[in-house]
Amino acid sequence: MAKPGALPRERDQKKPRPTEILGGAPKLDRLIHERLRLGILSALAVNDSLTFNELKKLLETTDGNLSVHARKLEDATYIACTKSFENRLPKTEYRLTAVGRRALERYLDHMEALIGSMRDR
Repeated sequence: MAKPGALPRERDQKKPRPTEILGGAPKLDRLIHERLRLGILSALAVNDSLTFNELKKLLETTDGNLSVHARKLEDATYIACTKSFENRLPKTEYRLTAVGRRALERYLDHMEALIGSMRDR
């Protein structure tokens, strides 16, 4: 125990919990938190656009799995989808929207705060 008026030692100081750092209960974006959707957003954040096949190969997933997760992100307006034809073959291309970029940045900030608070313990 510290003497009256003395500064507490570092180990005696109470470390803030993640919920205290984040100002209450964490509000994790569950839409982004799923592994494949986070992968889609991350890939699109560093590329102007990617085709369906490029994303499928990059994320090592199936057509059906990618379609379902991309649709959820599209419904949330996190990504935009453009369909066209190239040499008579259908081409689906995705890009990250401004809304999606802000959501990804908020998610990353949240995760960094959680990680930082746990490392400070």
